[in-house]
Amino acid sequence: MSVKVYDLAHARAGDKGNTSNVNVWAYDPADFDLLKRTVTPERIKREFPHLLRGEVERYVIEHLCGINLVMHEALEGGVNASLNLDSRGKSWSYLILGLALDPDGTAE
Repeated sequence: MSVKVYDLAHARAGDKGNTSNVNVWAYDPADFDLLKRTVTPERIKREFPHLLRGEVERYVIEHLCGINLVMHEALEGGVNASLNLDSRGKSWSYLILGLALDPDGTAE
């Protein structure tokens, strides 16, 4: 059985210019270590190379069991410059929550 990030967490997205910001919050603190091991900048870059042009920064918020992903050059120029239907980047939450996890806790 495949486990997805959305089975363990919820997310919120925001934007500033051409930068998308997604926060992933564990439902249960017991699952936070698994999320930290699997929701990494390297994985995000590997999974979405056609969408991400810049770097991905990750900030772990231990006391809130959250991960903040800052994805540069991820919105095709941003709200004022892009013809993208999702120029604010709300679909980034959906994409990250849809990532699959192996039962042993590694990325698929």
